Amino acid sequence: MFRTVLFVASIVMAGSAMAQPWETKLSDDFEGRGFAPEGGLYYRENFEQTAGTVEFQNEVKHNGNGALKLSVVPTCPDSLDGCSERAEIWEKTALRVPYDQGVWYGFAVKFADPIPNEDHRYLIAQWKREIDPGAEGDFSPFLALRLEAGKLFATVETNYIAPLWAGPEGKPASCKPGEIPVWGRPGVNQMRMLVAADSNWELIDGSLFNACTDAIKVTNHGNPLPDPKSGWIDFAIYTLPGANGTGRIELFANDKPIITVTGHIGHDDKGLGKNQYFKFGPYRAADKTDWTLFYDDFRRSANCADVLKGGACPSF
Repeated sequence: MFRTVLFVASIVMAGSAMAQPWETKLSDDFEGRGFAPEGGLYYRENFEQTAGTVEFQNEVKHNGNGALKLSVVPTCPDSLDGCSERAEIWEKTALRVPYDQGVWYGFAVKFADPIPNEDHRYLIAQWKREIDPGAEGDFSPFLALRLEAGKLFATVETNYIAPLWAGPEGKPASCKPGEIPVWGRPGVNQMRMLVAADSNWELIDGSLFNACTDAIKVTNHGNPLPDPKSGWIDFAIYTLPGANGTGRIELFANDKPIITVTGHIGHDDKGLGKNQYFKFGPYRAADKTDWTLFYDDFRRSANCADVLKGGACPSF
């Protein structure tokens, strides 16, 4: 009996020490003719993704012998309102990270010419919460890297919190120190905050953000986001959602710290799932031109040192 108890106890202890699927370190340098098994990535098939193409090529690359070329072309019919065009790469579902856990992501991206410079919806990477089947509503990414008029910027989303003050729609807010520009959408219980931009960004570029909030704290480390025309940009990003105010984001580009965000990050609504997930690739509202991005050096790890290649990992 005593031996049996010891045996069962040893199994329980061993099981508790086993790594969970989301703790698996992922990486893919896109060197072959398909996604590497150790990368945990795939191209999702649906109508919007039919606008996209995936090419494993070796002419444009960041490191090694290859990189991923992702392109979208116009496919949305004029009659289909709200249609989008995508060529996004997803994490495999079984490897998704719990919403209450922090994890590091890294990837390099290069904008092909011509770089879109319109006032339009363009995303190059986004982090979202799962939505369970049957849930009501369409929830925006809690973190997204976006393009506006050819300029790179980042946004953070959370549930709606009444702003400190709001101006007229379409007029960008001039926020005080400690306040963050925000676009509030009380009708869908969401709000989007402008947290970082490249050095070419002007106040008028943020015309969507007509209010100010203190729902998050943004610590600026003195480095803007890189210019999309500057060549390869290598991102290292830590994500820990916390809609109740416990969230944290660390954003690095080319080994330089850009911002730290803490506070209300992400959504907590009925019907939302237990995991966060990451997608990268060109995603836009319906358009009439072709758009191409190159990606390389994908990695994901619970350990910063596995993702941030040359910079100093933050302590928190």
